[in-house]
Amino acid sequence: MMKTFVIASLFAATVLGGIAHADDAGKCGDVPQAKWMTKDAMKAKAAGMGFEVRQVKAESGCYEIYGVKDGKKVEALSNPETGVQVGVDGDD
Repeated sequence: MMKTFVIASLFAATVLGGIAHADDAGKCGDVPQAKWMTKDAMKAKAAGMGFEVRQVKAESGCYEIYGVKDGKKVEALSNPETGVQVGVDGDD
């Protein structure tokens, strides 16, 4: 019984994780990396949008901006070519 539960749990985590990963990539488009703005340019753009930037990371075809905005910790997703915010981690 326990073995079946563990296997079912691992399967569900794998399937749902793949769906979430694909969803993030769709938000940012399919921009070739040669067209991406630099991380420093993304930091500057995010700062201009009111973020106190802690880190910028490339993940799943998006730039993830980790920082503070309006006194709250946030993880924002941005289009890597335009810098436009396309979501916040946890958005559906």
